[in-house]
Amino acid sequence: MLDEITPLVLTYNEAPNIGRVLDRLRWAKRAVVLDSYSDDETEAIARGYPNVSFYKRKFDNHASQWNFGLRKTGIDTIWVLAIDSDYILPYPFVEELGSLLPGSDVAGYRARFRYCIEGVPLRGAAYTPVTVLFRRDSADYEQQGHTQRVRLDGVVASLRTPIHHDDRKPLDRWFASQLKYMELEAEKVVGTPWERLDFADRIRKAVVVAPLAMFAYCMIVKLALFDGRRGLLYACQRATAEIILSLFMLQKMLR
Repeated sequence: MLDEITPLVLTYNEAPNIGRVLDRLRWAKRAVVLDSYSDDETEAIARGYPNVSFYKRKFDNHASQWNFGLRKTGIDTIWVLAIDSDYILPYPFVEELGSLLPGSDVAGYRARFRYCIEGVPLRGAAYTPVTVLFRRDSADYEQQGHTQRVRLDGVVASLRTPIHHDDRKPLDRWFASQLKYMELEAEKVVGTPWERLDFADRIRKAVVVAPLAMFAYCMIVKLALFDGRRGLLYACQRATAEIILSLFMLQKMLR
């Protein structure tokens, strides 16, 4: 199965992360890195791996970037493993990939995540499963708020082994990303009729509720309380992201 998979990684200024990601992709005959014109050492690090094909494309949105990676970078394998540049694949995850025997009705696989702070996994996180492995011919990405979702024609099964989400970029980069992401998310939430919003976005539309609810959810439900300072940092980050979203939504509502 591993010979039938091409990893696809999107990057932009990921020097603190990309080496650790590519170290865990050495099993792949070919891995594709699609970069948004980084101005740090991302390109030099990625080109140091003999199995990596490095491409550049000016970023417009995540869905277009992923679709370009799927169709314009010479990927010819049946399966694509689409991962962010801070997803670290544990060795048991790679072993599971190699043992897969998907039926003809299976179009993809979703994975769970273990969120890490400086390499240490937390007990839990508010990070939902993501479809990361799929048949290339049946896949198409669409933009949804600040993020993207892959549309597949067929069954999506679940992988047993979680991926580690381990972002080592500095905190100022995290703030910059949240400002961009949450402005797009605010447009989606404010512009979507109430009856079409899911439960989480209905709470967000109440504005003041979501930041407090997210902090409590991370600390109590996801057990960050028992992860010490790492857990507190994570809960504060998630609550801060919701505060940023609330600010953008309030601004749009007032206008």
